[in-house]
Amino acid sequence: MERVDTILTGGIVVTMNQQFDIIHDGAVAIQAEKIVAVGSSADIAARYESDRVVSCAGQYIMPGLVNAHTHVPMTLLRGLADDLRLDVWLMGYVMPTEREFVTPEFCRLGTSLACAEMIRSGITAFADMYYFESDVAKATVQAGLRGVLGQSVLKFPTPDAETYENSLEYTAKFIEEWKGHPLITPAVAPHAPYSTTQDILKDCAELAKKYDVPILIHIGETKLEQDDSVEWYGQTVVPWVEEAGLLGAKVLAAHCVHVTPTEIHTLHEHDTTVAHCPTSNLKLASGIAPVMDMLEAGLTVGIGTDGPASNNDLDMFEEVRLAAILAKTAANDPTALPARTALLMATRQGAEALFLGDVTGSLEVGKLADVITVDARPAHNMPQFNRDLNAVYSRLVYASKSTDVLNVICNGQWLMRDRQLLTVNEAELLKEAEAYALKVDAFLHAREKDILSKLLVIGGIERGESFEVQAKVIIRDSDMIQKLLDHPDVEVLKEIRYRQYDTYFLFDDESKGRVRYREDDMLDAKGEVQSVRSRLTFTMPTKEREFNSAVLLSHSRFISKADRPLRFYREYFQPQHERELHKDRRRWHILYQGVLFYVNLDRVLKPELADTFVEIKSRTWSAKDAENKANRIQEMFKILGIAATDIVRDEYLEFEGV
Repeated sequence: MERVDTILTGGIVVTMNQQFDIIHDGAVAIQAEKIVAVGSSADIAARYESDRVVSCAGQYIMPGLVNAHTHVPMTLLRGLADDLRLDVWLMGYVMPTEREFVTPEFCRLGTSLACAEMIRSGITAFADMYYFESDVAKATVQAGLRGVLGQSVLKFPTPDAETYENSLEYTAKFIEEWKGHPLITPAVAPHAPYSTTQDILKDCAELAKKYDVPILIHIGETKLEQDDSVEWYGQTVVPWVEEAGLLGAKVLAAHCVHVTPTEIHTLHEHDTTVAHCPTSNLKLASGIAPVMDMLEAGLTVGIGTDGPASNNDLDMFEEVRLAAILAKTAANDPTALPARTALLMATRQGAEALFLGDVTGSLEVGKLADVITVDARPAHNMPQFNRDLNAVYSRLVYASKSTDVLNVICNGQWLMRDRQLLTVNEAELLKEAEAYALKVDAFLHAREKDILSKLLVIGGIERGESFEVQAKVIIRDSDMIQKLLDHPDVEVLKEIRYRQYDTYFLFDDESKGRVRYREDDMLDAKGEVQSVRSRLTFTMPTKEREFNSAVLLSHSRFISKADRPLRFYREYFQPQHERELHKDRRRWHILYQGVLFYVNLDRVLKPELADTFVEIKSRTWSAKDAENKANRIQEMFKILGIAATDIVRDEYLEFEGV
């Protein structure tokens, strides 16, 4: 008889092989890291012997589950900011927190905690996208799991790289360090089309092809992503990434919620695989991926949990069940995505999606020993009916839970025995995670109290300090402005006309300041819109100083381009009050006695005001300069023949009825 390391015997063997063989009272023999035999308990007992013969009576013996998409270090951000839209969640909370906290140690701890959770959930292989992936790999190997680990590449600075060129350099070193490892498959992970460029995607594809490693990327997760792609590039996402040459590599595309039939065909043509993440897509209201259309088109589709900050767990049993149920709802057909197919997507087909289908994903001789056993007879899975051969799959998909997983073996190594973790110290990890949570909480608590700080931590926005001297008057006749423009001390540099649409975010505590979102529609001589720009301004309602009882010195403190929609800022800042102000504005840039001023002729359209206003302002950086410019503003009012009674000290927002 041949000796082997381990024999699992007496269980129901669910092979998930091409024939979908199920062996009642079956057994699996394991030698080193490989499966050497699969058959009946009697047959295996007659051919093999071992010092470790494990009775699996009342259990399923099946392939370990494959988590096709996640971000494992984000266990440390679980529950950070829930019930938000994807862009607010990602750009407003997750990325700012990552910039503050993500380090190699953060990734080690977060990965180790995730591995403990995944082992308990019966996961033996996963695909990850994050930062410091070399440290993710070390923690993964220590836990004993199999990982396809993608080093993230983005067009803006990340926790582990100032530029995308730095990311590519790091990725190349990461690949060289880990390629060929028995548990780790290094990968290149350009985050998403909207966070990269075609040049970046091209460079990533070339790097992946050079080392023959996969590419992991988010594709078509939201409708907004597709709409923006059409607006920016004149085409949807998949043709855009195809044009960049990305699909020439081995690509695993996560989500693909909003892809057209033509795009599905394109992905299939390029042998691109897909990771379906049902819970995350529902929780973020991204939608339901057209999984049946993908499968019918021949696409290889796996199932992923997504990151624990957006799911918020790594429970693949829950994910597989939801994938099956969602597909039925989407198709209005209870026969869509039957249980066997759903389980296939989490085992053999999931492994194929990770480009590991030749070595894992099913219980077959010669494949790696990635095996789990699952309690087949808990109360929530009884009684059992066996007239239908597919009943085993129904029980596993619709009734089994992650807590039913009893034993986990990966690459021939025992990771969990009778629910006891063997390769990670779960209690110590939980203590370390709690310590991180206190730090993150303190950071966000301080930020939430300070509106300016909250604004500044949004990626891509820079702080800009600005003092202004300014004064506003009521003008009886708009043509009076010409008296100033024609004055010999005035040189007109530029004239602009636009409509301004202001939305003010106000807070009960005025000391926090206020935020103004402004859209400027630039108009031509016919009043047609020629261009649009959006800006944010952070101001304090108090004035720094007053000159001549009319000219005010104010401190804007923050001016920046607004690169996200109004809805984003509304949901991010969560103001207690919101006010709108619309104006038709003509603006002149002038030199008065050689000093630059801005002259605005304003009609307030919403709410509609009967008066027309002239506002004169100039930026300033010192008290002496401010006083000098305030005096010049008074001189210009005299040129206009403005009476003292027509000077207005309030801002438009403070007018009665506005």
